[in-house]
Amino acid sequence: MTRIPEYDRNIMEQAIYLPMVLTILNRDLAIVNTSPFKLKQPYAELIEETMKVIQYELKEIKQYMLQQKLKVMQVSHDNAFTGFLFMYQGFEEQHNYFNPRIRNKVQEMLSFYLFKRYISPKTEKTIQ
Repeated sequence: MTRIPEYDRNIMEQAIYLPMVLTILNRDLAIVNTSPFKLKQPYAELIEETMKVIQYELKEIKQYMLQQKLKVMQVSHDNAFTGFLFMYQGFEEQHNYFNPRIRNKVQEMLSFYLFKRYISPKTEKTIQ
């Protein structure tokens, strides 16, 4: 049983996932810049603007974590699981995440930041 409230745990998980999303976007930006696209500027701008939004949100998360005395540290990694130590106001908890779950969550967040955040709830209902 975890002592960490769901909201704070979600914030801590964001502190895990958002840097991964930024890493992927950095790699993608390098690929776009060296690719033979005729018009690569729109792709580069999309990635750069997305990175700015994520960096701002990550900054907000880090400030919140500092205020609430929350920390996350990766403590282990193997082919199947990655272990993180969550420090919550003096308590420590070990959390293990299945690597495919991490990949899927990062992919989901990447989709959200690249295009789903622009879709209004009304538009989303008509698409489905």
